[in-house]
Amino acid sequence: MVFTSLNPLSVDLSQVRLAIRSLQPQLVEWRRGLHQKPELGFKEKLTSEFISQKLQQWGIEHQTHIANTGIVAIIKGNKLSNAEKVLAIRADMDALPIQELNEVPYRSQHDGVMHACGHDGHTAIALGTAYYLHQHQDSFSGTIKIIFQPAEEGPGGAKPMIEAGVLKNPDVDAIIGLHLWNNLPLGTVGVRAGALMAAVELFHCTIFGKGGHGAMPHQTVDSIVVAAQIVNALQTIVARNVNPIDSAVVTVGKFHAGTAHNVIADTARMDGTVRYFNPAYSGFFKQRVEQIIAGICQSHGAKYDLEYWSLYPPVINDTSMAELVRSVAQEVIETPIGVVPECQTMGGEDMSFFLQEVPGCYFFLGSANQAKDLAYPHHHPRFDFDETALPMGVEMFVRCVERFFIG
Repeated sequence: MVFTSLNPLSVDLSQVRLAIRSLQPQLVEWRRGLHQKPELGFKEKLTSEFISQKLQQWGIEHQTHIANTGIVAIIKGNKLSNAEKVLAIRADMDALPIQELNEVPYRSQHDGVMHACGHDGHTAIALGTAYYLHQHQDSFSGTIKIIFQPAEEGPGGAKPMIEAGVLKNPDVDAIIGLHLWNNLPLGTVGVRAGALMAAVELFHCTIFGKGGHGAMPHQTVDSIVVAAQIVNALQTIVARNVNPIDSAVVTVGKFHAGTAHNVIADTARMDGTVRYFNPAYSGFFKQRVEQIIAGICQSHGAKYDLEYWSLYPPVINDTSMAELVRSVAQEVIETPIGVVPECQTMGGEDMSFFLQEVPGCYFFLGSANQAKDLAYPHHHPRFDFDETALPMGVEMFVRCVERFFIG
């Protein structure tokens, strides 16, 4: 869901409390410092050191080197009601293998690596939330765990952090997280119960034919012809095997074959991805993809090798936690649109692993501003976002904390 006609937006920050608004210069400084030194998954050494230094400076208890570079900070409220409850806040902190094209003072200093998805902003928001909650421990009860997670972009840091025990000692009752989202304009929040983001499954397939001269196809098994038929046939999975009420995508994103114009290729290779919301389809696509590949190969006398694996399950929000976030967003966001209730994407996120373990809610915080040329899509070499969203993110987290422990 993209709102391209709503720029510029007049964003009222009056609902962001003064103590959080006053953090804006620090939030921007932290975010831009992180943006200049992006790091890939499980290599976020500088990022982790920066986070730890800030937490140590503020006197916030934390544990480092979880799943290599992950950090968990612990903040306890002073109120007595619901003191045994634990809420986790998750922020990812890795970058992407992209060469930045933005001409800004804070552009990436690491060649070929860029924060092109907003994780620098997520980390800054989580740091701001930690600082505010530590300074205002009388405003909430219970315990907050702030999880700074590596490697969301791949191969996935959530699962190893869970396996390392970040949801234990004390046991987490619920979890929340946000994603700065350039598919929504500044001054909006996208939140919904149920499926928010899709499952991500990947495959790599090699077709083995029999090469030969382009003028003598009868002596060959043309791997390109076989692979091309497979690409077309894979689209029938969504068109004819998936319930039309459900959403799913099968995409072949890479196709490599051949060496010359007059040579029939011996092999063809393709890579693809599968996306879906409904967990009931887990395992289905793997089976159907192989059935189609095997059938077409058999009919042409070709052979194949298929690798198929699941990366992330779908992001499924708990109904009550989604309602908590929605109610907070209605208070914080005062724009003509405000809360977007049915915002979904076929993009994937390993926040899904946390949500499989405990109830929670992942939501989108609108960050695009076309008037400032800050509306490039995620993973684009000119991606950037309106930093006015940073204090709004802190306010959302803080109010969710306060409301969670009231319930």
